[in-house]
This record gives sequence, structure tokens and C-alpha cells, in this order.
Amino acid sequence: MLSVILCTYNRERYLYNVLHSVAAGTLPPSEYEIVLVDNNSDDGTVGECERFKADHPQVTLRYFMERNQGLSYARNRGIREAQGDVLVYVDDDALVNPEYLQTYAEFFGRNKEAVAAGGPIIPQYDGCEEPDWMSHYTRLLITGKLYLGKNEREFPGEVFPGGGNAAYRKSVFDTVGLFNTELGRKGNSLIGAEEKDLFDKMVSHGMRFYYLPTAILYHLIPPKKLTQDYFDRLTTGIGQSERFRTKQIGQRKYMVRLLKEAVKWGGTLVLWTGFALRGQFAKGNKLVAFRKNVTRGLVNK
Repeated sequence: MLSVILCTYNRERYLYNVLHSVAAGTLPPSEYEIVLVDNNSDDGTVGECERFKADHPQVTLRYFMERNQGLSYARNRGIREAQGDVLVYVDDDALVNPEYLQTYAEFFGRNKEAVAAGGPIIPQYDGCEEPDWMSHYTRLLITGKLYLGKNEREFPGEVFPGGGNAAYRKSVFDTVGLFNTELGRKGNSLIGAEEKDLFDKMVSHGMRFYYLPTAILYHLIPPKKLTQDYFDRLTTGIGQSERFRTKQIGQRKYMVRLLKEAVKWGGTLVLWTGFALRGQFAKGNKLVAFRKNVTRGLVNK
């Protein structure tokens, strides 16, 4: 059985629709449960859960309140409460395609050695349009877009599933441990890297993970995620997350990350030049701002 783990914090606007998109899928309700972990929401989250349960009595939805603030705490609570042997994480500001759960169920059913997988993440703008400064690189950052083509394959190199569209055998967490509660978003904080931390541990254990093109998640992007304030907090948070994550491993790991940041600066300046030559200064300047904020977070306490 699959356990769909949906961690939520003050997302009443989107919650019913994402639950409905799961329930409207092709996988029979008897083959999955939804584990909803409420991380101290103070909006109408509970009411939306009750509305969904009334409209979809055939679906098993189990609700839990996680009082420890933080996405990693909520994700770990989902692991402990899940009754399935495959855990599918779905973001609370998203929608999934009808074949979503069936894709995961069939994949893990026929690939007994596979321990993790993820699918495409496609941004959909909610009440706004994509700004002129958005480029391929900032789109990956702001929207989490992930698309590796139409064929099933292993994730290449240092690419790994997006945290809002990822599935794991429950046994993974017995081997590598739970999500690091010092990482991940807490309330309105934009610290992250908990997925990267987990996948790094999985790689160190020789685990492999796969891209499934028909498990599609549509990530809804509201206007507030396109503001300068959100951009600055998000990009600085990336640097802060990396500083904390690498220093936990050791000073040498942190120094290697600083060297990689220097290389990334070189790449950023090359990209800025390319955008400038095409007259696309807004795209290039946003990339430089992105790199500057990451570096600031990486080197400053």
C-alpha cells in the first residue's frame, strides 16, 4: 500500500484541491491512504480536511497535528504514522495528474530493488504571469521546476527528486535516518536543504533513485513568490542551509562547498555576459543577485 504524506502549514486556499486531485486519480482508494500532517496551522485547514472527508468518504484520510514547528518535523511525523511501505510526499500547494499514484505503485511493484523515485514538477502561475527577469536558472529556484524528458531513467549526477514530488520505500529511513530537523522550513523561514541532506546520505549507501515522467506534480506559484522580498529570503536561505549542512558533516566539506561557490560565480558571470549580449539585462542581473545572496548566506552566520 502507498501512504501519501501531505504536510501543510496555513494553506487552506490550496488544500482541498490537492487532496481532490489525489482522490480523482486512477489508483483505487483501497490501495492508498492519505496521511495529512498539520504543522500548527491557524487558518481553515481543519475545515478543509473535514470537507474533503465528507466529499470523498471512500478515501482514507488520517489527520495528525505536529506541534514541533518545521517541515522536517512534519515529514518525520508522516513517516512514523504511515501504514504503507511506500511513502509518497506531495506538496500542499500543488495538483497531481490522474496517473500520479498509479505510476508510483506500478513502478515500485515491478522494481523491487528501487528505493526512491520522483517525477516532473511543472510550475503553474496562480493569479500572475511569469516576470521578465525569470530565466531557466531562476525558474528552477523559484518554482522548483523539474523535467528530465519523457523516458523513465535514473536521476543523473547530482540531480535528485524534488521534495514535493518524491516517493521512498519506508525502509530507506531505517537505513539513513529521518529528515534533519535542523534543516527545512519552519513557519515562514525559508531554510531548506533537508532533501539534499537525505539524498546525499542515500547516495553514500549506494541507493539509486529514478525519474518517472508520468508522475506529474503541478506547483502553484502565487504572486508573493515573485516579490523581491521572497527572492532575497529564499536565496539567502539557500546559502544558510548549505553552510549549516556542510559544517555538520565537517569543516573540509564546508571548504569544498566554498570552492564550488567560487566556480559558480564564474559560471554566473559567463551567463550574465550572455544575457547582456542579448539585451536581457533583467535576467542576468537577477542571476547575479541570486549568487550574491547565496554567498552571503554561505559565509555569514
